[in-house]
Amino acid sequence: MRIGVVTFPGSLDDRDAQRAIRLAGAEPVALWHGTHDLQGVDAIVLPGGFSYGDYLRCGAIAARSPIMAEVIDAANSGMPVLGICNGFQILVEAHLLPGGLIRNDHGDFIRRDQRLRVESTDSAWTNGFTAGQEITIPLKNGEGGFIADEPTLDRLEGEGLVAFRYLDVNPNGSLRDIAGLRNERGNVVGLMPHPEHAVEPGFGPNTPAAMRSGVDGLTFFTSVIKQSVLS
Repeated sequence: MRIGVVTFPGSLDDRDAQRAIRLAGAEPVALWHGTHDLQGVDAIVLPGGFSYGDYLRCGAIAARSPIMAEVIDAANSGMPVLGICNGFQILVEAHLLPGGLIRNDHGDFIRRDQRLRVESTDSAWTNGFTAGQEITIPLKNGEGGFIADEPTLDRLEGEGLVAFRYLDVNPNGSLRDIAGLRNERGNVVGLMPHPEHAVEPGFGPNTPAAMRSGVDGLTFFTSVIKQSVLS
């Protein structure tokens, strides 16, 4: 399987995403924001970072970059797309996922190992988890507060489109503790925490077993590979 990772000006975690894909057993393909060429990939990752310096709104300019026309068309045709942190913001700005992401309610940039509950396994990127599973994924953001109007929030809850929810502490004021979403079709997932930073023993979050041994993030990437094999 070939999974593309789009690099925008200001992307920070594109190489980390490529490494996660490789560790999961797929081939990472570097994609450039200024082209219209997806290079025949089977899935796409929009990585974390500060695309275009977070000007206007986080992800607002990136969502209108040349390659996003192809990403939007591919997503609407069913291709798996994962947006991580800034990538989640880009998905929202591109209207592939609903709502918005605003400045953390406490006003500070936050970095922590964040416990999450898996709320939906009905997606290309979460099918390897079990519903209700508790995982730990690194989080780092300044504008991670998820917002939406009440009817939208009720629809997300009622249709099972909340993919992940924060546990123990809400790190950024996200409404209803929402940490990530999926679309109705299940091919598009966005979340603020960074699964690509929890894929290799020695470099992930601490666990009761050992320091830096957490690899919960690897399941995102093995999930999409498994779906590709089965489809």
